[in-house]
Formats: sequence, C-alpha cells, structure tokens
Amino acid sequence: MEHIVKEFPGVKALSNVQLSLYPGEVHAIMGENGAGKSTLIKVLTGVYSIDQGDVILDGKPVSITSPLEAQNHGISTVYQEVNLCSNLSVTENIFIGREIKKRGRLSWKQMHQNAKEILAKLQLEIDVTKQLSSYSVAIQQMVAIARALNVSAKILILDEPTSSLDRDEVNQLFTVIRQLKNEGMAIIFVSHFLDQIYEVTDRLTVLRNGEWIGEYKTKEIERMDLVSKMIGKDLEEMESVSSARHEIEAKADTTALLQADQVGLAGNIEPFDLEIGKGEIVGLAGLLGSGRTELARVLFGADKADQGKIKINGKSVNFSAPRHAILNNIGFCSENRKAEGIIPELTVRENMILAIQSVYGWFRYLSKSKQSELANEYIHLLNISPANPEQLIKNLSGGNQQKVMLARWLITNPDLLILDEPTRGIDIGAKTEIMKLMSKLSKEDTSILFISSEMEEVLRTCHRIAVLRDRKKVKEFHNHEGLAQQDVMKEMAGGM
Repeated sequence: MEHIVKEFPGVKALSNVQLSLYPGEVHAIMGENGAGKSTLIKVLTGVYSIDQGDVILDGKPVSITSPLEAQNHGISTVYQEVNLCSNLSVTENIFIGREIKKRGRLSWKQMHQNAKEILAKLQLEIDVTKQLSSYSVAIQQMVAIARALNVSAKILILDEPTSSLDRDEVNQLFTVIRQLKNEGMAIIFVSHFLDQIYEVTDRLTVLRNGEWIGEYKTKEIERMDLVSKMIGKDLEEMESVSSARHEIEAKADTTALLQADQVGLAGNIEPFDLEIGKGEIVGLAGLLGSGRTELARVLFGADKADQGKIKINGKSVNFSAPRHAILNNIGFCSENRKAEGIIPELTVRENMILAIQSVYGWFRYLSKSKQSELANEYIHLLNISPANPEQLIKNLSGGNQQKVMLARWLITNPDLLILDEPTRGIDIGAKTEIMKLMSKLSKEDTSILFISSEMEEVLRTCHRIAVLRDRKKVKEFHNHEGLAQQDVMKEMAGGM
C-alpha cells in the first residue's frame, strides 16, 4: 500500500500512509485510538474506497472496491466480533457462498469431510454439524480462520483476535498463526497487547493521527521507544512536561471511600486491588486496551465482577447493575459519549436529570420546574453553551455535551465520580474547565477515578496513579515531586 489517502467530511483519516506485507510474516499495525488502523484495514478490504494512493498485490496494481473483490484477491479478515452466522452449523459457516454441489444438489457429506480436514490443519477436532453458537468464542474464531483458508486467502487480517480469549486460547491461536506463517501466508495482526505483539509478530507499522510514523522489525524496537512513537512523545519531552507540572496538594484525610479486594471479571480484567480515599483523585494509566475502562465498568456494576469484594465506607456491597452503584452515590461518565452517554433526541435538561431521576425512582417524578432549576444551575456552573436547557443535546459541541454528562452526575452529589476520558475530543478551553472542576470537587471531598490517555493530565491532577497493562494492574505510584512521566510510561510499556 503506497501513499494512501482517505478523507471523510472534515477529517483526513489517512494521510500518505504506507504498508508493506511479505509472504510468511506476521505484521502488526500499531497505534492509539484515531490512529487510522481500522480505516487502513477497511481500505485494504474494500469497505472504503481510496481517495489517493495504490494497492499493489504480487507486483501488480489492483483496484479493490468491495469486500468480495478483496476476497477474490485472497484477502480475508477475522474481526474481533466474529462475523459469522451463529445460527448455522460449523460446516455451513465455512462453506457459505462456496457450497459444494454434485448433480445440482448440495453435497453435505463432502462439505462435512472438507470442513473437518480444514479444521484439523488448525489442530481443532469438533463436530462440524453442530450449530456455531454452541462453541466458545475461541473456537468460533478458529472457524472464521478456517473459512479464510477455504477461500484460498493469501493475506489474513486478524483484528483484535485475542481480546476475548484466555491465555490457553491465545497460545492455541498463536500456534495456528505460526503454522500459517510457515506455510507462506502473510498475516496482519492488530492488537493492543504489547506482550503479544512482541511474542508473535516479525515487523510492525506505527500510525498516529492518520499518519505513517514508521516501519520497524519487532525485535529491534524497544517497548518504551514503541510507546513513545505511538503517543507522539519522546523521553526528553516527557521529562520537560513532568518537571513543569503543578504540584498535587496532598490529601490530609486518607480515609478509604472505596476498597476493591481482588475484584476481577474473567476475559475483561484480571483480579486487582484498588483503594480510593475520600476526596482523592486516583488516575488509571495505560495504553488503549490495557483494561482501564474494563476496571471502571466493573467498579460501577456495568459489568458484573465474578470474583473479589468491593467495600464502600467499610461496608461490603454487591454491584450487579449500575443502579446499585448509583444508589451508593457513585457516578460514571463513559468514554463513549455518543453511544453510552447522551440521548441525542432529548434536550439538555432531560439528559441532565436522568441519573437523579433514577435515584428518586420513576414513581417520584421530578417536576419540570425542578428539572429546569437544576439544569439552569449547572449550565451556569459549567458554562455550558448555548445556555438553553431546552436545546436538543445533539446540537451542542462535543465539549458542551461532555459538560452535560458531568452535570448529570454532579446533580446526584456523588461521593465517587468515575471519569473515563472526559477530555477526549474537546477543545483546550473545555479541557481546562474540567480540570479545574476536578480540583474543586476533590477539595470538597468528592473522590474521583480519572482515566485519560493524556499522561500530562494524569500527572497534573492525580494524587495516585495505578498503571494497567494487558488488562491487569501492574504498578501504583504516589504522585510526588520525583515522579517523572517516563517512570509511568516504562510500566505501561512493560518495565523496559
């Protein structure tokens, strides 16, 4: 792929990006959110058309305008969410669209036999006549790979294939990947797990903000250097930022508000310990996919923990749903503002009062006058523009939508506020206001769990910092004068 450009209205998603892929290698595409990884894959597989640039396959320029054309060129993709038909059998999924017929009729005997043989190459022996949904996600992914082999793929794209697998299943997948590599297949591997990147890939390409940063042999680039290239900060810059940050005012009261003891959820987040004091701001640091959001969702009950204990003010609680957390004075601003935050067809006022109305219950309905009073109070407090509570929230800027989400939870007067990427995608002015608000809330004894991909924000605002890597908590720092940004970054990268 040479000089690839892809634009959307107002956004240049890819700018002069390149990718070289060779037979018999595993090549990683690395980058944070918005780097352009998914767009590049969708261009290669014909989901998006190319605005500029060339795709050259076996030395010849090709035009790929649809996923079917990509498949005909031997390019097959296995997505994080397995895109097969779970209500059909294993055999049907492998042969759908390429059924074997004899004398005009489907030859089920031949297809079952061929399906078994293909799966045997992947070291998998299962009943191919059974419905796909009866098998685990790991086996479903193997079936998706088997389908790719059945369509004679020369290039196999694995997009976050290990995100739902346990360690044994990952090892099984890696055995298959190495086998396919030895047979000459070219494999694109997309993952946020650095340990896995270094374990299974030969080369990697780094993208950042839609631009090509570089191509490297995996064994020749140190983890810290890789992380620096992904986030766009070198060590010298990290040192200068760290030395210039404001000192965090230590909390005199260290009374624990929340205590998590070996809390975890299989496949999401490994068991962790975490304590948050009253009025304390605790940051979660880690690369995308490190488990920050998964940890936050478990604490809020959005995903139910399957092990461990949580205590609030010393009393054990069981959060099997977000409502239970809300009733314990915990608020949660999701990183996915569009999908999990705002309700676009409701007004600013209606969006703001959802959480407090949940606390009251639907049989104690807040009057419209009370709703308007609360909305106007927080519009003024957070400087939300336009200052009209009856404006549809979808018509506000991203920064003002984020402020409405904050207001929703501030109205409930929370003891603990979980903020997942609250400053992502908003302008510098709105970011500054949110940082000031966090400091103010902390001084008023509101505890905050703060997640941000911007390390400067974490260092500037947090009393303690918990580092996550590969969905487990690996380190905790007290944010004192001697703590440098590169210290945290080294733990994020694997301690190297």
